[in-house]
Amino acid sequence: MKSLLTSLLVLSLADAVLAQQKAAAPAQAVDSQGIQQWMHDNLDDSVVNLLNQVDQDRVRDFFSKLQQRFDGTNIYDLGSMKDVAVQVLPVLKQFEETRPYAAWVEAHLDELDVADEMQRDQKPTLPPDASSLLTRPSLKFQRSIWVRRVHDRPWPASAKTYVPKLKEIFLAEKMPPALVWLGEVESGFDPRARSPAGAAGMFQLMPATAKSESLSLWPSDERYQPDKSAGAAARYLRYLHKHYNDWPLAVAAYNVGEGRLDKLLKQHNVHTFDGVARWLPAETQMYVPKVEAVVRLREGLALDGLQLPRG
Repeated sequence: MKSLLTSLLVLSLADAVLAQQKAAAPAQAVDSQGIQQWMHDNLDDSVVNLLNQVDQDRVRDFFSKLQQRFDGTNIYDLGSMKDVAVQVLPVLKQFEETRPYAAWVEAHLDELDVADEMQRDQKPTLPPDASSLLTRPSLKFQRSIWVRRVHDRPWPASAKTYVPKLKEIFLAEKMPPALVWLGEVESGFDPRARSPAGAAGMFQLMPATAKSESLSLWPSDERYQPDKSAGAAARYLRYLHKHYNDWPLAVAAYNVGEGRLDKLLKQHNVHTFDGVARWLPAETQMYVPKVEAVVRLREGLALDGLQLPRG
């Protein structure tokens, strides 16, 4: 138990350091010495000593590799993580303290399974010398897989409790109520969910985003309160839609951040999600088609056809 919790703590600390260093010097690689130095500068010696003594390899290796594959552009790389995720998930579910991470992993098993399925479906249609094409499944192909994957899927267990109230919140924020289904994609409507990168709550808000949308992180973290998390998510989506005037791009930016998306749009001189998708992280490449499929399944609506409420 102590080893598992420590692994998650180290992972969260490492992610915080990586984020800080990437912001300061995005073109430079981040090495483990920087993380170790930050730990020594900011943690009690007793904690540091404990971290050095425990076996952290299994959990750290899983989350580290998964994050690398999500950040990379090769969707098919995610398929190799499916079996490991299935093994790690029951371990995380055993303990109260690690169930938020389990909720996050469970909500993302789809991406790993779909990546594996796409690779198996695609390989027989390609010539032997076309392996490089396996890094770029077409969006048409991806969308067909996601529609098939979610077809007839029942509502998440907690959705019947949350969705009616969440729709009222989105409407109050002058946002399409159909977008509450981002909560299914992000967390399976589990308000406890937490990612290793620090996103938290039903709508998986990062700390900076939460603060920008007037949520408090201390002394209690309001991201874990469904109503407040939904309101913040709706306001952030409203800002993103105003910025892009396009729902697929707004949803992509919700996942990857508008700064990174804007840079890629400008760099490649494109103006749509379909145009920029191949350069986005694998997580975002899969995120938008999954949201499209879920919104169509739950509401019978196309994501790119959603209308802002009047009034």
